[in-house]
Amino acid sequence: MHRRALLASSATLLAAPALAQVPHHGIPSEQMAPLRGGGPVILTQQQLSQRSLESPAPPGPPGRWEARAPLPLPRSEMAWATAWNGRMHVVGGYAEQRVDRPYHHVYDAASDRWNEAAPLPRGANHVAVVADQGRIYALGGFTEQNRAAHDGAFVYEVTEDRWRSIAPLPRARGAAAVAVLEGRVHLIGGATDPAGERASIGWHEVYDPQADRWERRKPLPGARDHAGVIAHAGGIHVIGGRFNTFEYNTALHHLYLPQRDIWIERAAMPTPRSGHGLVLLAGRFWAMGGETGRFENGSLTGTVHGQMESYDPAADRWQSHAPMPTPRHGLGAVTLGNWIHVAGGGPVVGGGIQTSTHEAFSLG
Repeated sequence: MHRRALLASSATLLAAPALAQVPHHGIPSEQMAPLRGGGPVILTQQQLSQRSLESPAPPGPPGRWEARAPLPLPRSEMAWATAWNGRMHVVGGYAEQRVDRPYHHVYDAASDRWNEAAPLPRGANHVAVVADQGRIYALGGFTEQNRAAHDGAFVYEVTEDRWRSIAPLPRARGAAAVAVLEGRVHLIGGATDPAGERASIGWHEVYDPQADRWERRKPLPGARDHAGVIAHAGGIHVIGGRFNTFEYNTALHHLYLPQRDIWIERAAMPTPRSGHGLVLLAGRFWAMGGETGRFENGSLTGTVHGQMESYDPAADRWQSHAPMPTPRHGLGAVTLGNWIHVAGGGPVVGGGIQTSTHEAFSLG
């Protein structure tokens, strides 16, 4: 792959103690950037007060968080990120005072190093991405700030470092959940136009890579966007998200059973939220970050979630763990080996500030 190295770890970073020893720190100004206007950015006490860390779930093993090499530049509202062959791919999003960036950064955990890969053919935010069989699918997204969905669909050949177009989405959408099950790509929920009346959807469409064709499946109950998704044990779990706006988050947890083309309800996530990460590690689902917004006297405020909660699919139960040192939403989260990596995201409610912060969680 022909890529340009952007950032590597330093001896100082490698020697840094686990962040759990210095929890909930401020973010270095060089790791933040505003979407509008110039920097540097230093969070105010009012902004820091948006952070929420306490979970109502029973406590489990706390685990620990450690710092990793920051993203090459502050980003948020990109795809939720995906992983292939030990590397994390972060695609699209808000960065450098634009909301339609095509950036494609790749993190290698073995070297703690970021590289730049071939950019997304169409810059957008809230792109749905998933990896399978040496390819990364990038589906839809918004070309305006969390609005104006497009129907573009692309696949990235990892070994060739190139993108190509595939059959467009049957219906344009952004902030959708995407998972691969038995070689087929399931695109679920999200939000769509008109931009001035952006609304959540329950659409469930499946892409067949062999036929380059889309088909419809049973819609998601409780249409929503900014939800977490995991394919596991022959089914697809969609957890959390929002109904139209982050003022109406949900903890709903639905499981899709493809053989019966039905959705069933499972134990709700303890902390309702949207824009969170959701990954699989050690047979459990791990949910971290997210936001809940509200408007008070015409000003935007709310909650930036730092809760780390995990779900046991066999027992249908949740528990809580050490919260994120830097609560964020609109982040990229993947599992690499025995670590969960969380990169980028917004440290305050809304899309006004991006971070390059990168932290990793381990149960060990």
